[in-house]
Amino acid sequence: EVQLVESGGGLVQPGGSLRLSCAASGFTFGDYAIGWFRQAPGKEREGVSCISNRDGTTYYADPALGRFTISSDHSKNTVYLQMNSLKPEDTAVYYCAADQNFYPILASEYDYWGQGTQVTVSS
Repeated sequence: EVQLVESGGGLVQPGGSLRLSCAASGFTFGDYAIGWFRQAPGKEREGVSCISNRDGTTYYADPALGRFTISSDHSKNTVYLQMNSLKPEDTAVYYCAADQNFYPILASEYDYWGQGTQVTVSS
């Protein structure tokens, strides 16, 4: 069974950092792209960052560029999202998703999704 499990969310003050993890199982990790998406209440789900495990290509949406770093550990079948300089606007449920193709910003194209982890940035 394909499974994606996010972890690492929590409450952090503005300017702080969190590292999210997406642990994958049930498919060939190296053949897939993994994307991070987020959804705030009343908002559409939006792409944050993604990585192709085929060739290492990465993508960052404008709000994440320069603050977030995506990486993949093939030995652990895990993708990470290091989030620095967090802002209240980053508050959302963060989801990871997997697909055999690389779709940087199109959530509708991803086949498999985790359950999400809550990130709250507040003082």
